[in-house]
Amino acid sequence: MSTTSARPQSEPASPDGLSEPRLLGAYRTMALVRALDERCLALQRQGRIGFYAPHAGQEAALIGSALALETDDWVFPAYRELAVALVRGVPLQAIVDQLFGNADDLVKGRQMPNHFSFRDQHFVSASSPIGTQIPQAVGAAMAVRYRQAPAVTITYFGDGATSSNDFHAGMNFAGVFRAPTIFFCQNNGWAISLPRERQTRSATLAAKAEAYGFPGVVVDGNDVRAVHAAVRSARGRAVRGDGPTMIEAQVYRFGPHSTSDDPTRYRPEAQVAAAREHDPVARLKADLVAVGRLDEPGDARIWEESRAAIAAAVAHAEKAALVDPLSLFDDVFARRSPRLEEERGQCAATLGTPSRSP
Repeated sequence: MSTTSARPQSEPASPDGLSEPRLLGAYRTMALVRALDERCLALQRQGRIGFYAPHAGQEAALIGSALALETDDWVFPAYRELAVALVRGVPLQAIVDQLFGNADDLVKGRQMPNHFSFRDQHFVSASSPIGTQIPQAVGAAMAVRYRQAPAVTITYFGDGATSSNDFHAGMNFAGVFRAPTIFFCQNNGWAISLPRERQTRSATLAAKAEAYGFPGVVVDGNDVRAVHAAVRSARGRAVRGDGPTMIEAQVYRFGPHSTSDDPTRYRPEAQVAAAREHDPVARLKADLVAVGRLDEPGDARIWEESRAAIAAAVAHAEKAALVDPLSLFDDVFARRSPRLEEERGQCAATLGTPSRSP
């Protein structure tokens, strides 16, 4: 199953940069991500994968922002940006292989599930510590500027990360040096179990950008067009040399923070039900139906194709070989040192496997 590409070259221009065909592609990716959430939550509960961070409720923010980027831009994600990777052309199979950590996993099982890294798509590895990707994105943006490349970096984080030291350090540095960075905050209302109002007295999270000398923008994160327009504008500012922008996409996380979380212990169900009235997937579907780009049979086919593609990817991932334990000694140095070779031989002997170097 194909997903939306970052740069559809033959598509006619539209006032907001999102033509109806491109919006239909965005909806296909939304359906794929929502269906993948459903399947992966089940896989984790069955013990077939170890961890998953669902995206439900945040699809428009993720996909709208990703569609506003160029292929040369660099993405510094948290761990809820699977949809961004899909938009940038990462194959579904590569994502599922990483969730399983099999021999086909590009990072060789060395990262926990949902912590993807795709060099070809300029998608930097996620890291679990909160906010660490923020100063990394700013540093990379400075490198981009020194090379005089017409590109930007974008870093994704949640409302909880705005309480981290790295958020403030990254924002201040970017403001002082006018780094071509987009700070994309997905304010989903909860930092795991801590509500947004317990974190800050600021009227908005975007207002924090003003203290560091650059614009902060609040956008309806359930509106894929609004998100796309905000990121496109921020990207334009950055490549012109006008510095960074912080975007606060106001969304709501329908499910748990991750499969390690039970939101029923701290969040009223009535609040979740009210948020589901603004489901971004249903909203875009209604828009496409209204303009004649989608009907119920077509919608049913999209969901059927999505679930079939996911089932095929999961079946392939579960049949793949396990990661070779001796790969632990690869990539430490460009060439393994004598000490590392000795340790590798000891490990091979313990495992009862040949210790021949590749």
